[in-house]
Amino acid sequence: MSKEILSLEPKAIWENFYALTQIPRPSKHEDAIQDYMMKFGQDLGLETIKDAVGNIIIKKPATPGYEDRQGVVLQGHLDMVPQKNADTEHDFEKDPITAIIDGEWVTADGTTLGADNGMGVAAAMAVLQATDIEHGPVEALFTADEETGMTGAFGLQNDVLDGDILLNMDSEDEGELYVGCAGGIDANVTMKYKEEKLEKGHLAYKLYMKGLKGGHSGMEIILGRGNSNKLLFRFMKYATKNFKLKLASIDGGSLRNAIPRESFAVVAVPEKYNEKFLAAIAEFEATFKAELSAVEPDLAFFAEATDVPKKVFKKKSQKNLINAIYACPNGVIRMSDDMPGLVETSLNLARVYSENGVITIQALIRSSVNSAKEDLAQMVSSTFELAGGKVKLEGEYPGWKPNMDSPILKTMQKVYNDKYGKIPEIKAIHAGLECGLLGAVYPKWDMISFGPTIRFPHSPDEKVKVDTVAKFYDFLIETLKHVPVKEAVEA
Repeated sequence: MSKEILSLEPKAIWENFYALTQIPRPSKHEDAIQDYMMKFGQDLGLETIKDAVGNIIIKKPATPGYEDRQGVVLQGHLDMVPQKNADTEHDFEKDPITAIIDGEWVTADGTTLGADNGMGVAAAMAVLQATDIEHGPVEALFTADEETGMTGAFGLQNDVLDGDILLNMDSEDEGELYVGCAGGIDANVTMKYKEEKLEKGHLAYKLYMKGLKGGHSGMEIILGRGNSNKLLFRFMKYATKNFKLKLASIDGGSLRNAIPRESFAVVAVPEKYNEKFLAAIAEFEATFKAELSAVEPDLAFFAEATDVPKKVFKKKSQKNLINAIYACPNGVIRMSDDMPGLVETSLNLARVYSENGVITIQALIRSSVNSAKEDLAQMVSSTFELAGGKVKLEGEYPGWKPNMDSPILKTMQKVYNDKYGKIPEIKAIHAGLECGLLGAVYPKWDMISFGPTIRFPHSPDEKVKVDTVAKFYDFLIETLKHVPVKEAVEA
């Protein structure tokens, strides 16, 4: 059914977006999309470059009469987050995305859609193809591996681009201009665990925490959605104390930048506690549903009988893990004092899994205040170090400080007001836009981020609002037409 989106307007964007949906492009598996973009630029007769880290740069000269304008870099990332529902069969490394028109929205069939950041990439492609729009020098920068480490932005060299303005097209609310973003840092934890033989007289179950919405760990963290890891460990803390629960394995969450939707554990309990244990599961499910009724209507917590494991965690290993996960901060830590409604600092306890005697835990810390980011990182480190874990703080990237005197900001405000009769909202975002890193490489860039309306990125509920795509693209074209001349900036 994907081809039905080809009927949508503007065709210049939707045809390119359709092409992107047909090329598997999960993070770290971007060879095919990079090859496609290289051929795309070369077929247009444009200068096309692939750098050492996989970024694709395509350069288009100014249209006649616009040679004196500031150069514009149109930027988006090529990779997408691979998330699917448990009952959906899909191989993100091989299968295309099935896009579906659902009323006013385009979504996917049980998987992420890839509108984040496929819409921004498709818009840049449309500009590169166009022969009927006016613009100064344009460079398209398609970065690699944004979702799992911003590898492309980290590896970008400072001598490959000539532009003066960066238009990042990775925001998710049409009619808003973003002028700042949060920085982030990964807390990667390992904890060794010891096992022992399980005594006779136990029954075994697989615990399922499912049905949560998940979503983008920056954009959606403010919604207060459930974290499947935190909920499951909350129950296991209780069951360990009251029913002598023994843990055999844990597999919770999937990606560091996605709020965990599903977590699973194989556990054993003495037969004498069986009825009370199962009753407690039902009671906890009711409690979780009551607490999260407004945001998690499909929450499900249940157990299924399984084969009795031969080995389980030793008591100390289990105690350390459960206490550390239970104690670890999660969610919104502080709201911004400067911008009402903006999350300043947050933590997403994204991944917890056991394998071959090692527990791996991944958490993503975000903040627009560097000192607060560091403080929270040390808080997480302290929590897991007390439990015997080893913590590595890695992949730190800077935030992007707002510049309210930005010339391109003023230009875009005027263009939007003239076109749509209102001034767009000016915002900062609690997510790791690449602008912070790119601005460090090209410190003289004047930067803005904008895009169409996208909801629930990083989850199988991801969708893009159709009418906002046309407004976003029209706004982009009109902005390119009104980019300031170089002399006005240099005077």
